[in-house]
Amino acid sequence: MNKTIRRASVFTLLLVFALLIRATWVQFYEGQALADSKDNRRNAIETYAEPLGNIIVAGRSVTGSAPTEGGDLAYKRTYKDGKLYAAVTGYASQAYAPTQLEGIYQDVLNGTDPRLRTVMDTVTGTWAEPGNVVTTIDPAVQKAGLEALGDKKGAAVAIDPKTGRILSVVSTPSYDPTSLTDANTAGEAWERLTSDPDKPLTNRALRQPLPPGSTFKLVVAAAALENGLYDSVDVKTDSPDPYTLPDTTTDLTNENPNAPCENATIRTALQYSCNNVFAKMAVDLGQDDLRAMAEKFGFNDETQDVPVRAYTSVYPKDMNRPSTALTGIGQFDVTATPLQMAMVSAALANGGELVSPHMVSQITDSGGDVLEDHTDPDSKRIVSSSTADQLQSAMETVVEDGTGSNAQISGATVGGKTGTAQHGENNSKTPYAWFTSYAKSDTSDKEVAVAVIIEQSDAARSEVSGNGLAAPVAKAMMEAALKG
Repeated sequence: MNKTIRRASVFTLLLVFALLIRATWVQFYEGQALADSKDNRRNAIETYAEPLGNIIVAGRSVTGSAPTEGGDLAYKRTYKDGKLYAAVTGYASQAYAPTQLEGIYQDVLNGTDPRLRTVMDTVTGTWAEPGNVVTTIDPAVQKAGLEALGDKKGAAVAIDPKTGRILSVVSTPSYDPTSLTDANTAGEAWERLTSDPDKPLTNRALRQPLPPGSTFKLVVAAAALENGLYDSVDVKTDSPDPYTLPDTTTDLTNENPNAPCENATIRTALQYSCNNVFAKMAVDLGQDDLRAMAEKFGFNDETQDVPVRAYTSVYPKDMNRPSTALTGIGQFDVTATPLQMAMVSAALANGGELVSPHMVSQITDSGGDVLEDHTDPDSKRIVSSSTADQLQSAMETVVEDGTGSNAQISGATVGGKTGTAQHGENNSKTPYAWFTSYAKSDTSDKEVAVAVIIEQSDAARSEVSGNGLAAPVAKAMMEAALKG
């Protein structure tokens, strides 16, 4: 064999080896990635070849599946009371990636979760019967929240303090997930929803942290009591009125200039929402101690799953003293979701112990056998029972004789804290109205913690307040929870 032929043969052989190696790589290493690719039409065909499993609320499916007309996708997702539960279910779409519980439990709902497979499924390589997701949502509380929010832009979360069960997750304006399920019509709905300036697809309850304003004063008060800055909510504080922010000549005043805020006790300061008391308290504590308390409640937790991943509520670092003072009234760079502020009230209502909030109780297979059980969640102590009792007493004063009077409920003991947070540079935009609270029935063992934020409403700027806008929403939800 001459040299030219030999070289050509070797080169050809190398090419064959290269092709074999590439084919082997694709088959054994890239095959799964290609199979799982969102651009692989076969996945969508298989996913929608049969009805999906369901998301359950109070024993009733709030999702379903319906046959499609033509095309290679046999079924599409449907929703019952879609707008009511959109912040819980999210959507499962033939055209877009699933969200919320639909996304987290996609494998369970479409039957690809390995735990669903029988021996026969494994032998034949077929998909298993899909499973179901059982939620903790209370339909009465969910409906009360949505109706009370009405056409306001806002959100609300309700939690059972003793069990951690999330009873309601509401975000307004809402949307109907059914509009996004069919690939043939989803594009128009997607364009409309994503271009809406009110952002109806945003889950404001879990995934939009905003300045919590004076509701954060509960965290500051807890830090002051736990760190021994003050022994009781009824001990006078060292709080000049107005309070000059440290290292500045800027006076921090109070919303009500006639309120008895000078050297006020923590009880009185919560009752009248005295800025001077909590701003100075934050400086006296120092940002490190205050941050430590905030983090006990859940701030700065980047893995807060319920099981939907909530956006991180933030207590900032590396501040100067004036900025630290402003964090004491829930401003500067402090942010919180309604979930986070509901957790604050839930922990205080539960004697200082926070039970992990969750909105899924069980994952089951098609026959009802439990694959996951979340009915016995973890808990952790946030503050002592003494601190919790004192702050409960002070929060009840807020509702009985202070700024939270619109949350009063006959036949129940209610505690709360209002908040009005600045919005925009120099507070140029309409402020946010907050209310966080708990209610305990006087005749049963039922109790609930609720947090509400109103981002925007038809109220005049001068009428925007936590008591005026947010407290009535919380009241409606708490009443529904106690009656349930």
